[in-house]
Amino acid sequence: MRKYRTWHEVLVEQLMDPDEALDYLQFAIDGYQKDGDTSFFLRALRTVAESQGGIAEVAKKIGIAPESLSEILASDDPPRIDTFGTILNAFGWQLAIQPLENGELNIKTQNGKRIDLNTAAKKRAASVVEAPSS
Repeated sequence: MRKYRTWHEVLVEQLMDPDEALDYLQFAIDGYQKDGDTSFFLRALRTVAESQGGIAEVAKKIGIAPESLSEILASDDPPRIDTFGTILNAFGWQLAIQPLENGELNIKTQNGKRIDLNTAAKKRAASVVEAPSS
């Protein structure tokens, strides 16, 4: 009987191409920016790690135990920005900042609530009180 590969196996094979992996992770980051789906983003990051030599190889490149990297990628919480940057560096990539495509400055939190970043920043600024001068 013929053994069929799983979708995950096919995806990992496709993502061995660094350009494909970069596009895939960019798609996942764009999705995270829009809907805050941390689990989808981390699954994508884990799949890219699997395609780029495996969890053990990526962990070795960044100087942590494979179990620690697996734990980071299996978490419900997004990795710290320095951890994320280090993982990207292992793939030969870096963090970058670019303007929003449509000027939309709101995000959806994990509980589904939308936050307008402009309004949130104005409220935060208004709540800051200067200390009296001595």
